[in-house]
Amino acid sequence: MLDIKWIRENQESFDTALAKRGQEPRAALLVELDDARRSHTTKLQEAQQRRNSASKEIGMAMGQGDKEKAEALKAEVAEIKSFIQNGEEEQRKLNAALEDALAVIPNIPHEDVPLGADEADNVLLHTHGEKPRNNFEQKEHYELGEQLGGMDFETAAKMSGSRFVLLKGQIARLERAIGQFMIDLHTQENGYTEVSPPLLVRDNALYGTSQLPKFAEDLFRTTNDHWLIPTAEVPLTNVVAGETLAEADLPLRMTALTYCFRSEAGSAGRDTAGMLRQHQFQKCELVSITDENSSLEELERMRESAEKVLKLLGLHYRVVTLCVGDMGFGARKTYDIEVWLPGQDAYREISSCSVCGDFQGRRMNARYRVEGEKALKFVHTLNGSGLAVGRCLIAVMENYQNANGTITVPEVLRPYMNGLEVIGA
Repeated sequence: MLDIKWIRENQESFDTALAKRGQEPRAALLVELDDARRSHTTKLQEAQQRRNSASKEIGMAMGQGDKEKAEALKAEVAEIKSFIQNGEEEQRKLNAALEDALAVIPNIPHEDVPLGADEADNVLLHTHGEKPRNNFEQKEHYELGEQLGGMDFETAAKMSGSRFVLLKGQIARLERAIGQFMIDLHTQENGYTEVSPPLLVRDNALYGTSQLPKFAEDLFRTTNDHWLIPTAEVPLTNVVAGETLAEADLPLRMTALTYCFRSEAGSAGRDTAGMLRQHQFQKCELVSITDENSSLEELERMRESAEKVLKLLGLHYRVVTLCVGDMGFGARKTYDIEVWLPGQDAYREISSCSVCGDFQGRRMNARYRVEGEKALKFVHTLNGSGLAVGRCLIAVMENYQNANGTITVPEVLRPYMNGLEVIGA
């Protein structure tokens, strides 16, 4: 959520920033809502002050024996009391109207984010490694998995419908090995604290990380008003919701390896083959909570932590800076890491690392105190995939495939595979 005070003072800049995201101007409407809220607040305050002073005057009139004046003052106080009671309900409505209007406005892009409408306008930051050069036809992951008896989409569909997969045997173990490798790397070398969070959350948690109210259709909801998490960003970031932290305790760096659940409401017909776009998948999430001066530096650190996974796995990838048109709702700046998939002959996203500024901090009312300063500040938040386990499984299978349909296990994963070197041999 954005600061209405900042919007009031920077209306032209605000509308210009929204235009970069393809949004209509909103400053005038928001200021109008804020004016109505402020005006009503002033009336309420004046009424409360008058009620207090009139109450004192009643006592004075009674002490002076002026019953007529006292009765007139009592009638005035009763009328003011009624106005205040009705006015407080109106105040709640005005506050809610402004909050609802602010809640659906995307974050302001950082000044160095490239302009553009979609992924075609993203800017290459760098690449790492080289594409594998094999002299045999490259198969896609699901072809390899089905031939090896380790991927069963048909049985999963019988139980759960489309966009689910049943992994078995050495392929299932490889997925588990990848997740364990990631969480160990981030906790033992990259300085993140492992957290095992709930997978079910309430409305306020999703509101805090800006999935609600705008993206409800992308989520799964239970019958008792819980939501399945779309990513561990939600519970990890909400660890600090409503809290006041000491600046000396920042940054907080957390990681979690969890299942994630997404309805993929807007992806009809996209990536229907294989397990690129599933309703249920595993992801190793990275979340950082920082002060306002450290968040951009932390973004670079988070990106490097995510890249390290791919480097150790020996996978070719590239990093792009997303343009404003391709950037997520709550982000100020985002890097996408795209791994090379030989079976598809294409790069596919395997991680997004974003800095949100104080956008989520405001929604969660998460603040920090600078020593020696009276005013509190909202925390800055960052989140990133470190990495998406399923897509990493796909990348390992396709990049390490052999001509005979077997898959070589990357060296860093072999300790997690009980020393196994080749799957399907």
